[in-house]
Amino acid sequence: QVQLVESGGGLVQAGGSLRLSCAASQDTSGNYVMGWFRQGPGKDREFVAATSRSGGTTYYANSTKGRFTLSRDNAQNTLYLQMNSLKPEDTAVYYCAAKRATLFYSANVTTRSYYDYWGQGTQVTVSS
Repeated sequence: QVQLVESGGGLVQAGGSLRLSCAASQDTSGNYVMGWFRQGPGKDREFVAATSRSGGTTYYANSTKGRFTLSRDNAQNTLYLQMNSLKPEDTAVYYCAAKRATLFYSANVTTRSYYDYWGQGTQVTVSS
């Protein structure tokens, strides 16, 4: 059982930046694909970005590509999401997710049901 705890959310003006963190309760290096999803007000939870076990491969939603950067520090069992050029439409609760997996397929990592473990979420609010 992996427990995930997100942090780093908050209120920011449009054009600003935030960095989210997701700390895992156990060593996820080399064993877990990890990703971020978000759920805006009145919306379904949607894919943001995901990374392979090593962090060598990342995949982004079109809406975040070029603005968000996903990275992982396997020594610290922590996943990061650097969010720049934030827009009001980025307002959402951001969730970290993990899947014990060997291979990384972009068709799979964008799907909520793919992941086994979820964090409790952190709120990001972008004001206009």
